Amino acid sequence: MLYYYDDVFLRHDTGPHPECAERLRVIEKALAASPMGAAVERRKPRRAEPEEIALVHSPDYVEAIRRFAAAGGGYLDPDTVVSLASYEAAAVAAGAALDAVDAILAGDGTRAFLAVRPPGHHALPGRAMGSCLFNNIAIAARYLQKLGAAERILIADFDCHHGNGTQAVFYSDPDVYYVSIHLYPFYPGTGAAGDAGEGPGEGTNVNIPVGWGADGGEVVRLFADAVEKAAARCEPEFVLVSAGFDGCSGDPIAGMGLEPDDFAALTRPIVRAAESYAGGRVISTLEGGYNLDRLGECVIAHLAELGGKRIG
Repeated sequence: MLYYYDDVFLRHDTGPHPECAERLRVIEKALAASPMGAAVERRKPRRAEPEEIALVHSPDYVEAIRRFAAAGGGYLDPDTVVSLASYEAAAVAAGAALDAVDAILAGDGTRAFLAVRPPGHHALPGRAMGSCLFNNIAIAARYLQKLGAAERILIADFDCHHGNGTQAVFYSDPDVYYVSIHLYPFYPGTGAAGDAGEGPGEGTNVNIPVGWGADGGEVVRLFADAVEKAAARCEPEFVLVSAGFDGCSGDPIAGMGLEPDDFAALTRPIVRAAESYAGGRVISTLEGGYNLDRLGECVIAHLAELGGKRIG
């Protein structure tokens, strides 16, 4: 399995915000201490060009983020911090998604995980929010479409927050199915069960809102059922994942009471869908997850299942 990481992500300085560089440090430490460390092929991602980021985001917005970072940055909203290196980090995070697509299409493997930040699934075409600048998973999907490499794509999102940016990008796209399980009502306030897509995309957007105190087993069951049904409907040629770990018990921002084994279980239906329809091809990118004591363990559980290397 391919594993994308670069130290530039540590230079995206968010100060005291929970979406911090230490998240990647604990993942790297957990990977080094796990059998998965020897099971992944480490890759250094390239930097996405502005026109590639503009597959999803407006060129004016991309340039505005670049200039804001170059001027020293600041707060775009209470949860979205930009520092001098943030544009570079975000461009390389998007580049990791592009690199992973190219590598898998070239036959270098069928699975990839992107250990990147800033995260992406809240980023709208013309607006940053929720710690997200560029929507990495949406850029991967649009890139696949541009290349003509996949007519049908499934995006599965198990972050505790709804991926409003991803939903918005593909809400009327009949060829991209988006399945999200998330706390509701909760930030960012989107993700109602009735939001199912519009126009030619009607029925391709699947939201699974769950309430506070949701049982881990029930979360897994609901997500697996939705992923299975969506995959059967769209028969995806590529599967993409927004892997958020803020559903973990003890998360300081959110939490669904999930344990590391639950993240392995959430990954299984994704892998089954990929193996059934997409030749096993999956790209997963890091979104949320802020319990620094347990984030590494949760990510390793996901990686082990994703790479077929279950750790007992």
